[in-house]
Amino acid sequence: MDFRLTDMTDAEIEQELSVVEPLANSVRELIDAVIRTEVDDDRLNAAREQIEAVVESLREQQKPGSYGVPFTKTLHGMPYGNAAVGARNAIAPPLRIEHHPDGSATSEVTLGAAYEGPAGLVHGGVSAMLLDQLLGEAVSVGNGTPCFTGTLTVKYLRPTPLGPLSLNAVTTGNEGRKFFARAELCDAEGPTVVAEGIMISPANHPRHEEIKRLRAELSE
Repeated sequence: MDFRLTDMTDAEIEQELSVVEPLANSVRELIDAVIRTEVDDDRLNAAREQIEAVVESLREQQKPGSYGVPFTKTLHGMPYGNAAVGARNAIAPPLRIEHHPDGSATSEVTLGAAYEGPAGLVHGGVSAMLLDQLLGEAVSVGNGTPCFTGTLTVKYLRPTPLGPLSLNAVTTGNEGRKFFARAELCDAEGPTVVAEGIMISPANHPRHEEIKRLRAELSE
């Protein structure tokens, strides 16, 4: 996995985000527009040509492979390519997760046409992905160590409508390196999907070793 140290300052990170987040948002709008447009074929073909030109321009200079997870000198991770929270990823809704002193995590998100499964409803796989992300973050931040999903059990209580939704997750216990957590996806009327996860903090995982290496570099 690509974990690397960046010497970017907080101001430089904010400057980067001020550019890439609006760009990703514009691409999200593009995705929504492509799904729902009813313009004629000529305008669709013209749009395709313009989009292809933009793609060619952006590919003139790009990082090979995945974006990875750069770490700042304070070991703040920047998972900008992540499918649930990535600031550069137009596929991500994205979730903006808040962590609380009690170890819980919450988020508000609006899911539009790009996340549809049954007509007018959120795809069940999307619901599971978002809950999985929130469970992992609640446990990892609360524990102070990266954790990975060992088991994810999802129960669909009723259909989840597209539109504004909220999520919450909390760690419920642990046994050694196993952490147990529960999360909910809710609409205005209450939970629509609940998930329980067993999150694992693996011993001697490459990510742990990379973080140890970064910490050693920072202490020099």
